[in-house]
Amino acid sequence: MSVNFTHLHVHTQYSLLDGAAKISDLVAYAKEIGMKSLAITDHGVMYGVVDFYQEAMKQGIKPVIGCEVYLTNGSRFEKTNRDGMYHLILLAENDEGYHNLMKLVSLGHLEGFYYKPRIDKDILRQYSKGIICMSACIAGEIPVQILRGNLEGAENSLKDYLDIFGKDNFFLEIQDHDLEEEHTVNTELKRLAKKYDLGLVATNDSHYVKREDADAQDVLLCIQTTSTVDDPKRMKFPNDQFYLKSEAEMREKFGDCPEALENTAKIAERCNVELSFGHLLLPEFPIPNGLSAEEYLRKLCLDGMPGRYPEPTQQVLDRLEYELGIINKMGYDCYFLIVWDFISYSRRNDIPVGPGRGSAAGSIVAYLLGITNIDPLKYDLLFERFLNPERVSMPDIDTDFCYEKRQQVLDYIINRYGQEKVAQIITFGTLQARAAVRDVGRALEMPYSMVDNVAKLIPRDLGITLERALEASNELRSLYENDTNIKRLIDLAQSVEGMPRNSGTHAAGVVIAPDDLKKYVPLQLSNENFITTEYDKDKIESLGLLKMDLLGLRTLTVIGDAIKFIYETTGDKLDIDKIPLDDEATCSMLRKGDTQGVFQLESGGMTKLVMDLGPESFEDLIPLVALYRPGPLGTGMVEDFIA
Repeated sequence: MSVNFTHLHVHTQYSLLDGAAKISDLVAYAKEIGMKSLAITDHGVMYGVVDFYQEAMKQGIKPVIGCEVYLTNGSRFEKTNRDGMYHLILLAENDEGYHNLMKLVSLGHLEGFYYKPRIDKDILRQYSKGIICMSACIAGEIPVQILRGNLEGAENSLKDYLDIFGKDNFFLEIQDHDLEEEHTVNTELKRLAKKYDLGLVATNDSHYVKREDADAQDVLLCIQTTSTVDDPKRMKFPNDQFYLKSEAEMREKFGDCPEALENTAKIAERCNVELSFGHLLLPEFPIPNGLSAEEYLRKLCLDGMPGRYPEPTQQVLDRLEYELGIINKMGYDCYFLIVWDFISYSRRNDIPVGPGRGSAAGSIVAYLLGITNIDPLKYDLLFERFLNPERVSMPDIDTDFCYEKRQQVLDYIINRYGQEKVAQIITFGTLQARAAVRDVGRALEMPYSMVDNVAKLIPRDLGITLERALEASNELRSLYENDTNIKRLIDLAQSVEGMPRNSGTHAAGVVIAPDDLKKYVPLQLSNENFITTEYDKDKIESLGLLKMDLLGLRTLTVIGDAIKFIYETTGDKLDIDKIPLDDEATCSMLRKGDTQGVFQLESGGMTKLVMDLGPESFEDLIPLVALYRPGPLGTGMVEDFIA
């Protein structure tokens, strides 16, 4: 079994449209070839770090957290020289190093972005503690100087890194993918290592898992650069050597330099970052009059009581005590206060807010605070569906706001807690089955009609994969088995299927941290110039950070406009929360199928269901919305219910 070599220069699927290594496959293969540890060093981002860490721990491999950053040869604030950019490998040795790495990656995006996220030596100096640095591939600063014949420049650069990181934390990286330039660079790096008594490390610039995956990675590059595989001018890798090689293969390449292999294992041994999951990182809510969060929450609920229950029954009081007890025991008092605060702000500022969505409507505390407008006792709703002491997971209060004024709510939250503590959440567009086929077909320059035919044979089921499509469609299976071009198209599409294609901003997700967010997650700027996290919503939650869903809903904008126009034309102030829920004219309209523009009722299937049921009040619609799901629709349950 391998103990003396670790891959420390590894790109995953999160080096978008450049790395073709799915994290689960990568870790599994590393284990299969006897590796005890493995690094992640994606280009300029840390998107995959939590995924990688969890997968490695699950499979018994030690994760080494790193990043291949882009270093500008000037100041990160200068946005001029596109070519003056070098690669550099940074690995987190400990938790301080991990936090410094997140800061560096964040600042590379927020301050240094120019075509790529760039850092400079100023911030490298500032956040170098706990980080092990390697000189990177032939695009690193020292190798570039060597290839230019500027050996003095190479030595000066080396002295810079020694000054920043210290002799024990800086290593010269040698690679051998059968490239002439690498042989030139390696000779000089070995000389420099000897002269300055520095450690060498042998790496393979891994961009895919196995050698045979080179074609899939090549196609990804074509998708990224909108070129085709036969285009002689396109960006492409020189050969098929950029995979996760076994220790034996690495020993064959670097047999003359065994210490460069041993050093990789020594570095991996030094790198010990522990990510912790399942604890809460809630922001502090500013509470008046020296009260505790628990006391203030109780006070607000009692203040809201006369408006909701003018003569509260024992059932109401018992339910309130029960909920407050669980909320306090689970540490969520501040969470409720934070949500109450921005919803109160919205109501005070004429920003239409939804009556409540999802399981939060089962909470009497949420109802008394005005977070929801649905009486959980009247509808016999369960608090435990929302917050269950047996299942420790963050409660989820999704809130709908007027589409046009959602940003106003977000601005309020940013002003309230501080810009450095609030960000929107990233989301990734992935290559789904049909898109993968079309993109690969374009890259292979296959006839459009042929690719289109294959894509159309993939069923439109939610979350369909190419594997399931081949099982479901006999015609597709037959084409796959009898046409070598289509077999190649589908095989390549399968190898890139599910990989992230681009990053975007989650439609609703917002995170609020107790301190500067860069301490908890790496950040970047979205295309719309919003600050977003580099970890997606599931990773944010698993790290214990507070994720809010602020949904912009056009329906609320329409309702808000309607109320305004009614007032302008008639002088009547309509309260949407006090309209009758059994209005005969409205029910009659719905029974006729006149559902256009009615939230959640306007699709063809739903309209038919409404007409079949013939609602006589709002309450008749509740089960219909619940039943209009793939499961119940396919079992005859809906027809039974209507009957």
